[in-house]
Parts: sequence; structure tokens; C-alpha cells
Amino acid sequence: MPRRAVAITLTDTDRETLNGRARSATTPRRDWLRAVIVLAAASGTGNTTIASTLGVCEDTVSKWRGRFAREGLAGLTDRHRSGRPARFTAVQVAEVKALACTRPADVGAPLERWSTSELAAHATREGIVEAVSASSVGRWLATDAIRPWQHRSWIFPRDPDFVAKASRVLDLYGRRWDEQPLGQDDYVLSADEKSQLQALRRCHPSAPAAPGHGPRVEFEYKRGGTLAYFAAYDIHRAQVIGRTEDTTGIAPFGRLVDQVMTCEPYASARRVFWIVDNGCSHNGQASIRRMRTAYPTATLVHLPVHASWLNQVEIYFSILQRKAIARGDFTDLDALATRVMTFQALYNQTATPFDWKYTRADLLDTTRRLTLAA
Repeated sequence: MPRRAVAITLTDTDRETLNGRARSATTPRRDWLRAVIVLAAASGTGNTTIASTLGVCEDTVSKWRGRFAREGLAGLTDRHRSGRPARFTAVQVAEVKALACTRPADVGAPLERWSTSELAAHATREGIVEAVSASSVGRWLATDAIRPWQHRSWIFPRDPDFVAKASRVLDLYGRRWDEQPLGQDDYVLSADEKSQLQALRRCHPSAPAAPGHGPRVEFEYKRGGTLAYFAAYDIHRAQVIGRTEDTTGIAPFGRLVDQVMTCEPYASARRVFWIVDNGCSHNGQASIRRMRTAYPTATLVHLPVHASWLNQVEIYFSILQRKAIARGDFTDLDALATRVMTFQALYNQTATPFDWKYTRADLLDTTRRLTLAA
């Protein structure tokens, strides 16, 4: 004898909630199905008819009808499931993660970096686990964002005056010098040279983008020589003054200085600070004396050794390389020089100062961490 279906009575709140689930286009299907079953049951429709209409088995209709009758809306949620028992202990997972943070050579593996499959194989050989898949190891590492196949290069500060030199530069970025604010007629320039710019002529003309593929650039090329690009970037005005030269050196850098210091607003400025690295074109005390002798209002400020990452003109050089030179097809050095200078003019039309946020306080925090790690 068939079981009698449980009667369903809905409150106004229950009906409004269930109707919302049944009508919403974003409701997960399982929630939509359960809402429709209960609504149909509340209208007096039998389980067999509901099951036939929705294309589900009658037991499914009976299950959700009964749960709602006993527990209300709370009965339409899934029960907690314990899932499959864990195959690996927390200690085993921790040991595999620790292995991932260890240099392979330190544990006898002839590798420089781990992959998940190599970690799984090594953990099995060492008896950490009886067997484990590379995908399981990958999931464990993902929980702690451990990626042993990636690395970052870094260089430890070698300049004994690193903090003092870097602090002066960072203060200039913040418009301060010797603990005093800069005036309206004080200017800060970040200068350097981008050497070995190559005029590469593709062996076949580059093809523009077309339906189904992006631009195509011939892999093979002929070398058309190199040139150097000297530039001074005004930190706070976001303007670039530059020139191309046949080579780097003291004389070409001096011509850049002449070009900048003889034009406004620098020619009539009270002070012009030139931030430079320790390249051969402008290193040592001799370069400071040359600058001061030629232009008494100019002050050459050297970065610490191996600290070009603090020189903002390097950001501009990166933009130039990506936007105007990479993938380029240049017939000769004149074409390359024209591209560099026309890009500079285009950049100056819309440029805004870089959003530089690394301050003296951040520098001191970095040095403290490096000291602790040493």
C-alpha cells in the first residue's frame, strides 16, 4: 500500500522565500529544485506527479517534502558530511611542506628547484609517505602559497653607506633635503643612460593583427648597430629631457647636462639635484666636482652601489623599451633614434609623476630585516 504524502503548509514568509528561489536565474539548481518540490507539494500535488513533471525520482520528492515538513526551510540545506577519511597525517603534510622549503641539493637531490612530482617522489623515497600524487602535493603547497619552482633574484647591499645615500635620494623624492623642504624653484632630476639600444631590422616585414591571430614579428633579424640614450627625468614634473649618442661616457653625459641646465626652468633654478647611479659616465667625486664647476646650482647625488632600482628614470626606460622598442623593426640607427625621441615627446604630453611610495621609513625597515636575516 503506497505511503501517504506528508501535508505541507507554508507561512507567508516561507512562501515568499521559496518563490524567490524558484524564480531567480542565479539560484543553484539544487536549491531551485528543492523549492519547486515544496511549492508543488504545498499546492496539493502528489509525489508521483511532481517527480514526473521535474524529471526526478519519487524518492527525491519524498525526501525534500519530508525534511521541510519536519524542519522548515532549514531542512532544505545539505547535511554535514564527514567525507573520506584523511590518508595523510598533519605531520606528513607538514614534513612535505618543509621539504618544499629546503634546497634540493641540501637533501641530496641533484636539482636547483622542486616540482610537485619531484617532491612527491622524494617524499616517497625518504619514507615521509608511503605514496602520494603530485596533485596532492600541489594542493598542500597551495594552502600556504608555497611555490618552490619559482624564485626571485636579489642582491645584498654592499655599500657601507647604503642607508645614508639611499635616504638622501628618498628624501628628495619627498621634496626634502638636509631635513628641510624644497622650495618652488628647486628641481629633482633622475638621470642615467640606456646603452646598447639595438637597431634590429627584421628579415621579413612584421604582419599586423588579423582575425584569429595577433601581430606577427619575424624571429630573424639583421643588426644595424647600437646607440645610447641619455635621459633626465624630472621627478615632480614628470617630464623627460633626453638625447641619443653614439656611445656612453663622460662627454656624452656632459652634453645631456648642458642641454638640461641651459633650458628653463633649470637655467634659472635655485637648485637642481641630479640623482645618478655609479655608472662610468658619472661616478666618483670627480663627477661631483665637474658638475659643480660647470653649474654651481647643480648638485650630483649618487645612489648606493647596486641600487639602480631606486632611480626613477629606470621606470621610464622600462616603459620606453616595452612600448617603443621591443618587437621593433628599424632600418638603421637613424630610424631607431627617431623612434626614441618621438616617443619621448609623446610621453611628455600626458605623463604624470610616478606614484612612488617607498620612503625612508620603508628603507629602514628593509635594512632591519636584512640585518636579522644575515
